[in-house]
Amino acid sequence: MARTNFDMLLEAGCHFGHLKRKWNPAMAPYIFMERNGIHIIDLHKTVVMIDEAAEALKQIAKSGKKVLFVSTKKQAKDIIAEKASSVNMPFVNERWPGGMLTNFPTIRKAVKKMASIDKLMTDGTYSNLSKREVLQISRQRAKLEKNLGSIADLTRLPSALFVVDVMKEHIAVKEANRLGIPVFAIVDTNSDPKNIDFMIPANDDAKDSIEVILNACCSAIAEGLEERKAEKADEKAAKEQAEEAAGPRLRARKARKEDVPAEETIEEETPVAEEEETPVAE
Repeated sequence: MARTNFDMLLEAGCHFGHLKRKWNPAMAPYIFMERNGIHIIDLHKTVVMIDEAAEALKQIAKSGKKVLFVSTKKQAKDIIAEKASSVNMPFVNERWPGGMLTNFPTIRKAVKKMASIDKLMTDGTYSNLSKREVLQISRQRAKLEKNLGSIADLTRLPSALFVVDVMKEHIAVKEANRLGIPVFAIVDTNSDPKNIDFMIPANDDAKDSIEVILNACCSAIAEGLEERKAEKADEKAAKEQAEEAAGPRLRARKARKEDVPAEETIEEETPVAEEEETPVAE
């Protein structure tokens, strides 16, 4: 797991908070000082909290569950898409579809609609439609792809949410809280951390700051996935070994079951032979 250190965070500008007048008092424990009217975040605490969040994310990935990454702000959109895709996790970086978690079945219907349009394209149905109908369907497909394409493989509710900028993504956080889904988030000095399960106090506006934190978290997820893969391989090998070892015993048992009637016949015949021979011997 790629460990972050104080110098990496300092170089990425993770310590820059918002202007003092914009601060949220709930973030006071994570503020180191004020300089030129700007709050400076205590990076020693940030390092510890990144490690805690990374370890929790690793365990989620190791158990085969999904983490949904969310950030629709301009600075983080591309980074979120790149990092989430690198560990095969779903993400939302355009617009948060209202009710995506609390009304998940409806969202799944929209995703299935996208799949049905794809089917139309491949089975030749398109050739029977007018140009206008084709254009309408294509536009609908493009819109669905833009908003839901990144969550097409999300067949069930995610086990955790990772959010960049909890103020901008407050609807996503509320939905996750309502359903009891743990929320991981980069929280700046102007935000309220009370509804966040694993908060990372840091600058949520700078690209470098977002990237260095996501690198650490996605590295942990990748490690969890590798450990899961290794465990499955070990289980499979152990199962095959057990079956191989049990093979001769199973075959012998099967053979014994098949031979039972023959043995019983021999046992029945043997006493008769002895009774017939005995008088001759006398």
